[in-house]
Amino acid sequence: MPGPGPRNNAGRAAAGAKAARELDHPFRTFMRLIGFVLKLYGWQYGAVIALIVVTIYAQVRGNLFFQTLIDNYIMPMLTTGDRDFGPLLAAIGVIASIYAAGIVAAALSAVLKVFVTQGFMRKLRNRMFEHMQKLPLSYFDTNSRGDVMSLYTNDIDTLRQMVSQSVPQIINSVFSIVMILASMVYLSWPLTLVVLAVSGIMVWMTKVMTGKSGDYFSRQQKSVGALNGYVEEMMSGQRVVKVFTHEREAKEKFRELNGRLFEASNNANKFSGFLGPINNQLGYVAYVLCALVGGALAINGATGLTLGALVSFLTFVKSFTMPISQVSQQLNSIVMGLAGADRIFKLLDMPVEADPGTVTLVSVRESGAGAPDAAGSAGSAGAGATGARTLVATSDRTDQWGWNKPDGTIVPMRGDIRLDDVTFGYVKGKTILHDMTMFAKPGQKIALVGSTGAGKTTITNLITRFYDIDSGRITYDGIDVADIRKSDLRRSFGMVLQDTHLFSGSIMENIRFGRLDATDEEVIAAAKLANADAFIEKLPDGYDTQLTADGASLSQGQRQMLAIARAAVADPPALILDEATSSIDTRTEALVQAGMDQLMKGRTTFVIAHRLSTIRNADCIMVIEAGRIVERGTHDELIAQRGRYYTLYTGLKG
Repeated sequence: MPGPGPRNNAGRAAAGAKAARELDHPFRTFMRLIGFVLKLYGWQYGAVIALIVVTIYAQVRGNLFFQTLIDNYIMPMLTTGDRDFGPLLAAIGVIASIYAAGIVAAALSAVLKVFVTQGFMRKLRNRMFEHMQKLPLSYFDTNSRGDVMSLYTNDIDTLRQMVSQSVPQIINSVFSIVMILASMVYLSWPLTLVVLAVSGIMVWMTKVMTGKSGDYFSRQQKSVGALNGYVEEMMSGQRVVKVFTHEREAKEKFRELNGRLFEASNNANKFSGFLGPINNQLGYVAYVLCALVGGALAINGATGLTLGALVSFLTFVKSFTMPISQVSQQLNSIVMGLAGADRIFKLLDMPVEADPGTVTLVSVRESGAGAPDAAGSAGSAGAGATGARTLVATSDRTDQWGWNKPDGTIVPMRGDIRLDDVTFGYVKGKTILHDMTMFAKPGQKIALVGSTGAGKTTITNLITRFYDIDSGRITYDGIDVADIRKSDLRRSFGMVLQDTHLFSGSIMENIRFGRLDATDEEVIAAAKLANADAFIEKLPDGYDTQLTADGASLSQGQRQMLAIARAAVADPPALILDEATSSIDTRTEALVQAGMDQLMKGRTTFVIAHRLSTIRNADCIMVIEAGRIVERGTHDELIAQRGRYYTLYTGLKG
C-alpha cells in the first residue's frame, strides 16, 4: 500500500489541474501587469509605442503612394507621352526617406523591446524571490516544490512572450487598423464596407475560438506545474523508488500526468490553431470581393474610384485583414500570459510572515557605567542579572550577547527559555501540544524524547517562531519571544536537523553558510570540532571539493557532520539538535559526540533524540506523548521510575 509520499502530492496537484479555473478578473490582471511594466519602464515602453506608430505611418504612406504613382505620374505619361521623370524621381526620394525612417524606427523598437522585456523579467524574478523569502513555512508546507518552480520557469516564460511579443503586436495591430481604415475610407467608402463586413466575421470567429481555448490554457499552466512537481519528486526520491521496485507505478503515474498535460495543451492549441488559417482565408475572400467590386466601380466611374486608388486600396485590404488575424493569434498568448500572471500575483499577494518584534540580538561587552559603545552612544545597565556591571552594544564580535530593547535597555542573554501553558495546532481544531509547560535554565541540556509525532520537533518550531502558538506564552530570558525580532531570535540558535541540506558549491562554502564572514581558519576549526576534518582532508580537493545534488557523493553521516560543523562555525548562544547524530554509525557517533559536548558547553541546548544513549548526560529529559509531558527528570531518575522512559530506553514492554 503506497504511503503518503510523492504519489499523493502529485495526485493533489493533478486534481488541481483537473479543477483548473478560469481567470477571476482577466482585465484587472492585465491592467495590473501593464501598470507594473510601466512603473518600471514607463518612458521606454512609451518610446516603443511611438516608434511603432512611426513604422506603421511609413507603411501606410508607402501604400498610399501607389495611387499617386499611378494617377499622377504613370497615367499622364501614357496619355500625353511626356517623358519628364524629374517630378517622379523627387516623389520617389520623399517616399524612400519615409521608408528609411520606418526601418530605423522598427530597428530601435526591437532593441528597446528586448531591453524592456529582459529588464522586466529580471526585476519580477527578483521581487518574486525576495517576497518568497518572507513567506511563512506554512506556504512551503502546502505548495509543492515543482509548482513553485513552475512560477519561475513556465509562468515567467509566458509573461516574457506576452510582454515582448503579444502586447506590442496588438498595439501595432490596433494602430495599423485605425490608420489603414482611415486611408481606405479616404480612397473608397463602398469598398470599405465590404472589408468591414468580412472583418466582422473574423472578429466573431476570434471570439468563439478564444473562448473555447481560454479554459484549456489555464489547465495547461496547472498541468505543467503538476508534471514538474512529480518529476522533481521522482528525481529526489529515486533511491526509494528503486528500493521498493515501484518503477512501473512511477511510469504509469507520469504517463497519467503527462496525458492530462497533453489533453489540455492539445485542446488549447487546437482551437487557437484554427484561427490563423480561417482568418487568412477570410482575408483572401475580402481581397477577391474588393477586386471584383472595385474593378466594376473603376470601369463605371460612378464613385470616382480611379485605377491608382483601386490598386492602393487592394494593398490596404491585405494590410487590414492581417492585423486582425494577428490580434486573434496573439489573444491566445495573452490568455496564457494572464494565467501565468495570475499565479505570480497570487504569490506576490501572499501575506508575508508577520514580525512585530522590536527586541534585537546584539554583541555586548562589559564597560563602566555610562561608557560609550562602539557607535559612540551610552549603553544601559542589564536588568538586575549582572549587578553593578554595565553592558554596552558593540559592532565587534564578542563571546557575550544581549537583548537590546527599544528603550535602549540591554538584557544579558543567558539562555533561560520557558514555555507556559502553550497550546498549538498546525490545523485549526487539531491540537498538537496541550497546555505545555517546561523550562530550560541557562546552560542546561534539555532532551526531548517520545514516540514519533508526539510533538518534539513542534516545540522547537515554536521556540524559534517558525509557527506562532495558539495560546500560552514562551519567554527567552524573561522576554516574550513574540517581542523579539524573528531574524534575531533564530540567529540566537544554531540548528542541526535530521534532514541535512547541502548547497551546490565547495565544502568550505557549505560550512561557512553558518556564518558568512567566517575565515578559512574558523571554518576548519569548526570542521575539526565536528570531526569532519578527517574525511574532508581525504577528498581529492579537500575543502575545495565541489558538492552537487545535495551532497549525493557523500555518505549520510558525512553530510550530517558537515551540518554540525555549519552550526559550530556560527558560534550561536543556544542550540537545537534534532536527531543530529541519527545518521552516524556508532564509531563515528563517539567522535562527533565529543565535539558536540564541547559545542554545547555553556549553551542552552534542546536535543531531540530517538537514540537515547546520546542524551544520558542531559540535565533534564522530557518524555512527551500526544503533545503532553508525561515524565521529566534525569536519566537515572527516570530509569528508577520504570515508566515510559524506562520502556523506551530498555525496549521492554511496560
